[in-house]
Amino acid sequence: MYDKPWLSYQDQLEKLKHRGLKVTDEEKALEYLERIGYYRLSGYWYPFRVRTELCCPIGEQSGKRKKTKPTRIVLDQFKSGSSFEAAVHLYVFDKKLRLLTLDALERIEVALRADIAHTLGEQDPFAYLKPDLLFEGFAKGADNKTGLPRHVEWMKAQANQVTRSREDFIKHNKSKYGHPLPIWIACEVWDFRTLSELYSGMRPKDQDVIARKYGIQSGRVLASWFRSLNYLRNVCAHHSRLWNRNIVDQPQKPPRGTAPELQTAWEPGNEHIVARPFLLLCISQKLLDTVNPASSWWQRLSELLSEFPMQEDLGIGWSAFGVADEWKDWDCFSGLRQ
Repeated sequence: MYDKPWLSYQDQLEKLKHRGLKVTDEEKALEYLERIGYYRLSGYWYPFRVRTELCCPIGEQSGKRKKTKPTRIVLDQFKSGSSFEAAVHLYVFDKKLRLLTLDALERIEVALRADIAHTLGEQDPFAYLKPDLLFEGFAKGADNKTGLPRHVEWMKAQANQVTRSREDFIKHNKSKYGHPLPIWIACEVWDFRTLSELYSGMRPKDQDVIARKYGIQSGRVLASWFRSLNYLRNVCAHHSRLWNRNIVDQPQKPPRGTAPELQTAWEPGNEHIVARPFLLLCISQKLLDTVNPASSWWQRLSELLSEFPMQEDLGIGWSAFGVADEWKDWDCFSGLRQ
């Protein structure tokens, strides 16, 4: 049963101070608690909390001794030097990072929409509804949970998006031509997830046509990148913490000879890098090189990185962001070396 009591903003602040979080401007801190909320901000002071290790028994060993395994425990107390202001600075940086990331993802999503519509539409205006024009595993293979092909669930999702749309061009085409709508019209109201799932369900030869456009060669790898970017988009769209996010749907390693600047991420021992957001920002730029070569997005990211409130002693560092040591020599980090 949940038994934590409701606390006033003042009580919340007193609780943080009691645990060792320094507050230099109480009036400002109360404003942030009221405007942003204790729980959302807690994700940004969480790295400041003290860590310790306990040895916990994990089973019987021969004789009378028990085998133990170190378990890391996060305490309520804050590390020396932790401050409310430092958490707010990290929150502000993260907010800017989310907005900048969404800017890149919007361009990628629009380009993917055009790529899919053009590639499938050339074969048939209604290719997205025809199993024979899609990957067999997606179109005809039974899903373990539903027993139905994944394509069936996908068609329901895209149909709902078309039905809910209030766009004039959707109303016009439904009124004049009825259902179904050709892919180049229907896809305009699909979200990133629907697009990325359809790309995953395309035949490998059709995927590869699009992948080669981006210099990736492998459509299956690009499909994993789009799934990861969709996850990234959802984090940003829901205003969730991004800078040290654990990426659940991780991107696959590109084929040898493609994206050589990113190959470091998938080397043995670098699993942490693949599970953090900076790699996905690099992948976004890789795709933007094709989508909009003249974009200033990477330069704007570079400028934002100069604002990163680094405090290694408090757990706020490039490692948590997912930056490999080799990448620190890139131009986007040049301002940090001056």
